[in-house]
Amino acid sequence: MAETQHHHEESLLEKITDKIHGHDSSSSSSSSDSDDDKKSEAQSSSSLKSKIYRLFGREKPVHKVLGGGKPADIFLWRNKKVSAGVLGVATVIWILFELVEYHLLTLVCHLLILALALLFLWSNASTFINKSPPRLPDVYIPEDPVLQVAAALRIEINRGLAILREIASGRDLKKFLSVIAGLWVLSVAGNLFNFLTLFYTAFVLLFTVPVIYEKYEDKVDPFAEKAIIEIKKQYKVFDAKVLSKLPRGPLKKD
Repeated sequence: MAETQHHHEESLLEKITDKIHGHDSSSSSSSSDSDDDKKSEAQSSSSLKSKIYRLFGREKPVHKVLGGGKPADIFLWRNKKVSAGVLGVATVIWILFELVEYHLLTLVCHLLILALALLFLWSNASTFINKSPPRLPDVYIPEDPVLQVAAALRIEINRGLAILREIASGRDLKKFLSVIAGLWVLSVAGNLFNFLTLFYTAFVLLFTVPVIYEKYEDKVDPFAEKAIIEIKKQYKVFDAKVLSKLPRGPLKKD
């Protein structure tokens, strides 16, 4: 009797453990299935995101397109005080030179006169109020930033010259016409505005267009896609009717 009771207890324990293992395996399989579903959903969402058209074919965020770092933070108004300060200084400079018709040399001389007069009066007034005159800091231009700016400017100039050489070689008619159209628009704008107003307008656009585009890019990109498709259609018609009939010389190989 004791042996049969012991056998029944062992069979009962085996049934309980089988049920527990079966529940664990089913739960693990269901969790793995849910993980697979999540992965497939993530892959489908990423594929949909990759199919979304972005203006100028960009794949990076607007912050990265602008170079990242502090300049991009200023252009995208990440720090509103700094961005407003930079734009305010540019506006004051434009008002002084364009509306008040100040000249650069006159403005620099007036600022130096004001600064020297204030410092001179402060230094002499300190003797009457029994205070030591303020120690003026040493002002100098460090060498490393100047060399870095010069190196970056040299690289950009060489890149621009290389692009102009490629355009002038006659290999890409579409790029040639785009550059000619852009230069013509700039020449028209130069006749309408002087250089300072044109520079200030570009500066204001740089502080407004990227931040507005970043905020409404989901609405702007579909509209831009339709516009670019229409422009390509019109270019094909222009190419078939005009450009294809123009005589072209043989292309030179390097």
